[in-house]
Amino acid sequence: MPTARKISAAVAAAALALTTLTACGGSSAAGSDDENGKIKIMVGGLDKVIYLPARLTQQLGYFEDEGVHVTLLTEPAGVQATTSLVSGDVQGVVGFYDHTLDLQVKGKQVESVVQLAHAPGEVEVVSGKAAGDLTSAKDFQGKKLGVTGLGSSTDFLTKYLAVKNGVQTNEFTPVAVGAGQTFISALQQGSIQGGMTTDPTVAQILDKKLGKVLIDMRTPEGSKKALGGPYPSSSLYMNTDWVNSHKETVQKLARAFVKTLRWMSTHTPEQIAAKMPSDYAQGGKELYARSIKDTLPMFTKDGVMPADGPATVERVLKAFNPNLKNATVDLKKTYTTEFVK
Repeated sequence: MPTARKISAAVAAAALALTTLTACGGSSAAGSDDENGKIKIMVGGLDKVIYLPARLTQQLGYFEDEGVHVTLLTEPAGVQATTSLVSGDVQGVVGFYDHTLDLQVKGKQVESVVQLAHAPGEVEVVSGKAAGDLTSAKDFQGKKLGVTGLGSSTDFLTKYLAVKNGVQTNEFTPVAVGAGQTFISALQQGSIQGGMTTDPTVAQILDKKLGKVLIDMRTPEGSKKALGGPYPSSSLYMNTDWVNSHKETVQKLARAFVKTLRWMSTHTPEQIAAKMPSDYAQGGKELYARSIKDTLPMFTKDGVMPADGPATVERVLKAFNPNLKNATVDLKKTYTTEFVK
């Protein structure tokens, strides 16, 4: 299976490049579990503010406090992180909850065990050059729009916003441009007219006056306006079979993440920024703190799935995803509150 070997090789390379991210300082083989207290979690972009609780939990020492040795790996888009989970290279993913629905209809049972956010934290930006004829989602027709990766949550949300506003998914072109500098370069060079991204990329675009915000989904209010309800996004999700056979480990991970969410709710953006690695603040400390401040409203304080959140996600995905449109999704199997409650 060359594909599986490629994935394993990519994960191994990422692990090698990110040895500084291991909480235990050592390496851990694929498939290692709570027998050694070693867990590998793939994050859909470690330096994205929407996934900040993953690295912050490690920085605060909460994983170690719970007796779990967590290695954090990173992929530029959530869809690649999901591939690593399904192939068994990692035990968990910090990524968007919507992948659990998509995977269920493909025959894979995955569930969110800690719901980190109740809004997407995503922003549709438009370049300064294209701002005149791209004033809302109704203008997506004929445009090239940046997403982190094809099949990613940014891709899902862009398609939903288009369909909701009368533009069919084949009437615009999604372009996989990642996040950070690759997204900014694509916007500068005109290879995309706009796109969906998160902080700190949004803060850098605004600071450099390269574009402006078209649709802001960093708050529950913004999520409701754009998507019609709360949209649970960033989460720790894992294979259901693995969760059921490693409940003690999952409980420790849940406790560590919830402690972080509570800590975040009682500290300032500046205090949070100070705990993060200095290289995450590529636009400078002040700009990084501002990007955290703008994104903070998306996070939950207790890791609990919002009651009507899964139904919003299902409605959004069914609006454009042919795999889900006529499929029956058992939402109760896509998340659990057993560990956070």
